[in-house]
Amino acid sequence: MISRRQFIKRMLASLAVLAGGGLVWKQWLEPSHPMQGVPTPIAALESLTEDELSNKPLLSFFLLSDLHISDGIAIMTDKLHAALKDVSNFESPVEFIVLGGDLTDMGRETDYKLLRQVLSGYKLPPLYANMGNHDYYDIWIDKNGDFARETMPNGKTDTMAKERFMKFFGYKDHPYMDFWAGDSHMIIMSQEVYVGDKPEVGEGAWYSDAQLAWLENIMKQHEEGKPAFVFIHQPLPAPDMDGRPHQMIRAREFRAILKPYRNVFVLSGHTHRNFATESHYNQENSFHWFNNASVGKTRSAGNNDVAQGMYVQIYPNEVVVRGREFSDRSWIEQAHYKVSLGNKAEA
Repeated sequence: MISRRQFIKRMLASLAVLAGGGLVWKQWLEPSHPMQGVPTPIAALESLTEDELSNKPLLSFFLLSDLHISDGIAIMTDKLHAALKDVSNFESPVEFIVLGGDLTDMGRETDYKLLRQVLSGYKLPPLYANMGNHDYYDIWIDKNGDFARETMPNGKTDTMAKERFMKFFGYKDHPYMDFWAGDSHMIIMSQEVYVGDKPEVGEGAWYSDAQLAWLENIMKQHEEGKPAFVFIHQPLPAPDMDGRPHQMIRAREFRAILKPYRNVFVLSGHTHRNFATESHYNQENSFHWFNNASVGKTRSAGNNDVAQGMYVQIYPNEVVVRGREFSDRSWIEQAHYKVSLGNKAEA
């Protein structure tokens, strides 16, 4: 358990980091709009009791995965509107949002234009994102706008899709990045190629030697057990295996990099699982792995309005993960996990 003084230092550090904003995207989207909320004064923090301090989150954020925005198809856009209406007027603090891959359905310029239009309609905290396989799908589209498997890549490349994503979010050198929010480390990984450049990858996530070396290097900062949140898109295969299509390909290396460290959380998407009916917490690893639902395409039986996301709160001694239904702005009772830092989760 951390001390009172340590908690106050962590809280103030989180506020200082987040008050500075997020990516270039935040500055472009709302150049004159300050961060929502007012930092808690030092005197107010110091007046709290030990119990009050331990019950106050250090940091809270949303993971919105699998938006699947598609120019010409309204239902995914409508669901993203529902999510953003909820998140932008939320009952609890939201310091930032991570968009967890498959932001678009086909990765076209027109899809990103539509996504920009939707996001621009809300006062949002800083946004961060990684790529999913669908964000590379423009290679399947021919000059007439039709899905054309026989002429793939239709004069396009995976690099073009990657650069489109990076330009949209202000990433300079590669589609992965990290940042610290107080004592919590956010590590956002992205697949770097698709079938246009590496056909054997299929729908799986391929991480380069450079990205895995980068991950190994930045994880060295966690020898003391500070929480690390690693965002991926495709899920992991079973332990001791490398992945197939629709999974992380170089999974053995990924797991080996994370294994020495405690208080590591891996957050994925891609599967479109429903928080209300399916399991989302995997306990077969050295880390805590949670699989998110989808904003645009959560699996549901006869309910086309379902749109779900993950809300994460970091406390001094635990992490709380909750499923959110955006269509009616409600909590999903079946998806409420408490993870004591240093221990396994309590479902």
